[in-house]
This record gives sequence, C-alpha cells and structure tokens, in this order.
Amino acid sequence: MTQAEFLELHVFNNLENLNDGFDTEITHCFSETDFETVLKRTQHLGIGLYTMNAYAEGESFDVASHEAYKKKATDAKWYTKAFFDFKKRQDGLVYGATYKVSKKLLERS
Repeated sequence: MTQAEFLELHVFNNLENLNDGFDTEITHCFSETDFETVLKRTQHLGIGLYTMNAYAEGESFDVASHEAYKKKATDAKWYTKAFFDFKKRQDGLVYGATYKVSKKLLERS
C-alpha cells in the first residue's frame, strides 16, 4: 500500500477535499471542522505532519512546520498548537498538510 492510498483509506475517508487546484503540492485540503478530524486521526495513528498550510480564499495564508516548533513530525503538540494559532488569527481558513506514514504502518495495512 502506498502512502497516498493509506491516507485516503484511514485519514481522509468521509471528508470533503476542498482543493480545486489552488495548491498542486498539497493534494487534499479541508475545512476547519474536517481538518480537526484529520488531526485526530493522524495523532491516533502516529502519522507525522511535516507542514501545515492554511489558505484564505484560495490563496496561501500561512505555513507552519514541525521544525519551526522544534518538535518531531509525529509530536501532536506542534500541529495542535499551529492549528489553534491559525484558527485564532483568521476564521474560515482551509487547511492542508504534508504527511509521513511510516513503513511499519504501511506494512500493517
């Protein structure tokens, strides 16, 4: 199973992808509510988040990374805080991220 297939099956299922082409590097973007679900599933499965991208009206709003927070990609503290900070700064953002699913997790599926 590929990382993309794993994410589709275990993280993105039953969520609406709002990326209509405004970002080609991030393939899936979600509303605030759906992205909160993505973060919960990511944390539960132990998936790493390298970057979190926030968009306002199809334009890049801001980017956060685990390196800027000086945390490991799998440490939920950094992406939980980044998400909270984005929500506090602007309502109605759309969110995307870059992920890392471990080989061990892929092999178990």
